[in-house]
Amino acid sequence: MIIEAVIFDLDGTLIDSLADLANAVNRTLTAHGFPIRKIELFPEFIGDGMRVLIERALPADARTAEMIDRCTLAYAKEYAECWHDQTAAYSGIPELLQALSARDVKLGVISNKPDAFTRLCCDHFFPDIQFSVVFGQRETVARKPAPDAGIEACQLLGILPHQCIYVGDSGVDMQFGKSSGMIPVGVNWGFRSVEELVENGARRIIAAPNDLLALLEPSSTI
Repeated sequence: MIIEAVIFDLDGTLIDSLADLANAVNRTLTAHGFPIRKIELFPEFIGDGMRVLIERALPADARTAEMIDRCTLAYAKEYAECWHDQTAAYSGIPELLQALSARDVKLGVISNKPDAFTRLCCDHFFPDIQFSVVFGQRETVARKPAPDAGIEACQLLGILPHQCIYVGDSGVDMQFGKSSGMIPVGVNWGFRSVEELVENGARRIIAAPNDLLALLEPSSTI
């Protein structure tokens, strides 16, 4: 099978953003009189969009629609101040993206992070990479694992979904890859466990960014 494109999740896949996400959430919680959350809890909070992140971080008895909305707005302002303080690309990711580009593989990013922040991060951390599509969470498009963004991306790229690998670090990502008809590949360096990836349909698990290149070889049986 010839792979024409590779689309990536962002947080936990291309960039390690855990500390900055946690700091923005904890500043928001403190400002609203709630206890902060240990950073070890955040891998389970992240992955379903900004509003769900806040809902999960709030104390159970504070999760009213009004409070979630208020804290989500506050969080967006906090994150805008610290989004690149400690965040960095994972080791080997820039080299992988360059290698894929050299092979004329089309590249994309689809994230549940808000669209503006997704584009900002791609431009900042990968200034030399030409992504053909970059989608964050948009109000008019259902977030992952709904297939909408994946189908839209493949149409824009002029490919069929089965000609595209979707790379991510969570069960939501693997469900998204499957639901949109792409090939879901999990990474073991992200926020969620290998078990979660496998249970949600990962066709392969890679242990290092460069391992993805082998899946693009003509002899690959992915």
